[in-house]
Amino acid sequence: AIVIVFDVNDVGSLEHTRQWLADALKENDPSNVILFLVGSKKDLSSPAQYSLMEKDALKVAQEMQAEYWAVSSLTGENVRDFFFRVAALTFENSVLAELERGNNTRRIGDTVRISSNESDLYLSTPRKKPKCCQ
Repeated sequence: AIVIVFDVNDVGSLEHTRQWLADALKENDPSNVILFLVGSKKDLSSPAQYSLMEKDALKVAQEMQAEYWAVSSLTGENVRDFFFRVAALTFENSVLAELERGNNTRRIGDTVRISSNESDLYLSTPRKKPKCCQ
């Protein structure tokens, strides 16, 4: 995923997003990325001011073929939902890419074992309940 972030209170930062995307695409395969345009600091913008910026941001996002999100780190507005969206789409693309590679020996529903040095990442046997809570 490529996430291009701009300040919704600064028109100049929105104008720079095209160059930032071009720079990011130099390092990534353009056919294999999910693009997000994220307007930050929404909490500092009045509704009327944000509405005008949103129109411009949506046009830029459409040109980039990116999803547009407006967030506020201060208030937390849309932050969690945005990161869940990025995680879900990148996971889905990763699974689909793996299914397309090789001889398609894996199918949806197959068990995939995850290895980790963390010994209790996935417990194979249920833990005993503490005696104090029975």
